Amino acid sequence: MSSTSSAPSALDSAQLSSLRQWLDGEAKAIGFDDVRVTDTHLGDATEKLREWLAAGRHGHMEYMQRHAALRSDPQLLLPGTTRVICVRMNYVPPEVNFDHEWQRLAQSDQAVISIYARGRDYHKILRQRLQEFAKAIEAKIGSFGYRVFTDSAPLMEVELARKAGLGWRGKHTLLLNREAGSTFFLGEILVDIPLPLDAAIEEHCGSCSACIDICPTQAITAPYALDARRCISYLTIENPDVIPIEFRKAMGNRVYGCDDCQLICPWNKFAQRSALPDFAARHGLGSASLLELWSWTEAQFEQRHEGSAIRRIGYTKWRRNLAVALGNALSSGISEDEKEDIRKALVAALDIAADTPPLVIEHIEWALAQSSHST
Repeated sequence: MSSTSSAPSALDSAQLSSLRQWLDGEAKAIGFDDVRVTDTHLGDATEKLREWLAAGRHGHMEYMQRHAALRSDPQLLLPGTTRVICVRMNYVPPEVNFDHEWQRLAQSDQAVISIYARGRDYHKILRQRLQEFAKAIEAKIGSFGYRVFTDSAPLMEVELARKAGLGWRGKHTLLLNREAGSTFFLGEILVDIPLPLDAAIEEHCGSCSACIDICPTQAITAPYALDARRCISYLTIENPDVIPIEFRKAMGNRVYGCDDCQLICPWNKFAQRSALPDFAARHGLGSASLLELWSWTEAQFEQRHEGSAIRRIGYTKWRRNLAVALGNALSSGISEDEKEDIRKALVAALDIAADTPPLVIEHIEWALAQSSHST
């Protein structure tokens, strides 16, 4: 949602400075954990994006190529934009323990869902609060031009947040913050109010390469360079096709997304917890086994993921991802009884192949073949 009215012209520098200070308190009152302001200039970030796209590292994310020009200039999204109000919101629920997350990754019969996706869809949560924030500003100063975003349009939000001082870019390309690590969502309000600018902050990754070293598929090809085509988050969410065989073993039991580069990051010992109930895991997504999730019918998938970011990948890709994880479980050190349960579940799905999409069948057949590779 947006407004395109002219910004109040009567605000002098003192009033703008006062408004900037007021934003801090109002953002916290609405539920954001930090707020900063930057301008619309993206510098060499747009050229780096062009090079990344030219190298094909975006994979099937054609929308990034299609809207590359819009990403280069926020003013193309809202004419008259002079500032970007950037916010962050922590998302890790209180019950999440990173050591436990590592333990679940080692339990091959368990389903691992990225922490951010276990609760309600963050797009909806942030968008609602960003709109509330904009309306609060409007109530204070009168009508002005604005448009809200949260990972929902061609906007280089991590770069804008970096410029605004919400954090620095980590070697995994995510934004890092000394007080909150990287476990937060970003949101933006494009405005036509010439607010005072905040400064970028110093980087603090130093010589650390933990995120690069831990990546299961070596998707972080160099510091600050990510090949999305190799990333498990891309493979399980954005990728519409078969999962390349070369990456299937590395996926392990990761069914939706991958948190490894965040779990290993030393700065995430400062990851702040969110008390917002919306981000708490629903339907056992923080503790479910692979077979539990495999047993869901399409109707159950749609109902249980209602209001969730996961629902957007659809039941077919959900089953595709689970089939790969089940195949990896078959070749792991779980008990023979557990393996037999998995084999039976996979064979049963093949027995009703008329109701099983070819994409899923291909991954089921691969999964069953892993029985012979058991360790």
